[in-house]
Amino acid sequence: MAERLTMAPFSAGIDTLRRRLLLAGSSSWLMAPLLSLTGLRPSRVLAADASRLAFTATTLADALKAAGVNKSADSAQIVIKAAEIAENGAQVPIEIVSNIPGSRQAMVFIDKNPLPLAANLHFANGALPHVRLQVKMAESSRLRVVVKATDGKTYHASREIKVTIGGCGA
Repeated sequence: MAERLTMAPFSAGIDTLRRRLLLAGSSSWLMAPLLSLTGLRPSRVLAADASRLAFTATTLADALKAAGVNKSADSAQIVIKAAEIAENGAQVPIEIVSNIPGSRQAMVFIDKNPLPLAANLHFANGALPHVRLQVKMAESSRLRVVVKATDGKTYHASREIKVTIGGCGA
């Protein structure tokens, strides 16, 4: 009889916990449709639409135009670190550092890729514009980095990379 008295509060605690978990799970399940109807859940990603044309452009000129790059100045303050010869075009490691004050955006273009825009990176105020990426290259090509600064000026740097095995379906 003594064992039964000591087990009763323990089992009541488990039942309470199970009931609370069930209520918490079911309330979120019931509220999800209501939240989607009130507009609190975004129906699509709006940020992706802004650069969709640039990412789907099939020529370098079209990609630059869609990305809003009209004129840019050559800059030694953009450092591109990459191997001169990449053995596998499916994984070409690159490192980009922009020493331009107020760098807010960096775009990576690969001239001979089927879709030239490989990356579009945005930096918050005060963020260090230093990134490492793995890009795909279809064949040996020039890699271009375009940096936009907060003052509205655009700068670029480029580097030739040779690829022994293509990575874009080649």
